[in-house]
Amino acid sequence: MSAVKKIRGWMAEAWRQLRAWRRIYFTGFGLAFTLGTIAVGFAAMNTANNLLYLLLGAMVGFMTVSSWLSEQAIRDVSVDRRIPRTVMVGQEFRLTYEVTNRKRFLPSLALELVESGLPNRAFVAHLAGRESGSARSVNSFVKRGIYPLGTVTLSTSFPFGLFRKERDVEIPAEVVVWPRTDRPVRQPRAGGGRARRAGITARGTLGARGEYRTLRGYRPGDDPRDIHWRSSARSPNPVTREYETDGAETRWICLDTRETPGEAVEVAVEVAAALIASAVAEQRPFALVAGDAVLEPGNGVAHMERALDILAKVDFEPAAAAPAPPVPAEVCVLVAVRAAAADGRGWGDAFVVGTDARLAAPAVAA
Repeated sequence: MSAVKKIRGWMAEAWRQLRAWRRIYFTGFGLAFTLGTIAVGFAAMNTANNLLYLLLGAMVGFMTVSSWLSEQAIRDVSVDRRIPRTVMVGQEFRLTYEVTNRKRFLPSLALELVESGLPNRAFVAHLAGRESGSARSVNSFVKRGIYPLGTVTLSTSFPFGLFRKERDVEIPAEVVVWPRTDRPVRQPRAGGGRARRAGITARGTLGARGEYRTLRGYRPGDDPRDIHWRSSARSPNPVTREYETDGAETRWICLDTRETPGEAVEVAVEVAAALIASAVAEQRPFALVAGDAVLEPGNGVAHMERALDILAKVDFEPAAAAPAPPVPAEVCVLVAVRAAAADGRGWGDAFVVGTDARLAAPAVAA
């Protein structure tokens, strides 16, 4: 039985490789032209008319030239893909393709690039021999998460539109789609999410300004003014200063993941993202607890990007564990789908999403 499975696997892989190498399809015009060629051929054989034989030869030659030119258009063409760092639900983003014609003399014309799983395509009109060019496709996602990208289909119907010839280019990658951060939410209650006792939040958090703490590697989004140039000169990568800000201002956001995936949980994720965005706008340090992930206190755009990466990947399931922040619950802001999640812990504040997933309704903390 295992031998049969192996043979089937080899056959499936061989078919996939053959299919990726070349595929050819008739266009509507090409199908009509081919049927017309067959009809002319039958007529020529039945009547022995020399003019019909000449017409048949011209039509067959027309098809042969079309097939050869379309093959040359997609042969020896390499494709590289660039993915934007920031991709957010509901917002358009651009995939950029660097296309190189590696042929020495022959050009590549009318190339289309289609990403598997995405609706829109990119187009390259003309690439001369040994020339490179760029093409862009604009798409959008309606749900957060990790979206794998693998196959880019390179196709053309050049020159006469009789056939569409395709081949696949494998470029493994993935797109991290962040939840939207512009959902309207109220501000947490006064005192909600702020430290009221000694502990991790009172110790101070890593921020952009305050008392100097240490040096660390530069992260995208850090203030260039904080770069320590003397240390950077001795290191292959930039080094920046880290400062300590008032830990009592830290906003701890806890996302309860004990829920069946659906529209309501997506609203809860967007509420957590909106609270993070408002903290960044206020220049307030924040921390995040979502599932098993705990993001230590910090602030700034780079820290928000790390938080949005966590929210993009977080999974929901009824059997998940309750939020377990490393600080008392009374200094945390809870975001949950069920009102019962806010009971019995004494949360500093709570945002409970209605089961109809239409709004994020504030709940009274226990």
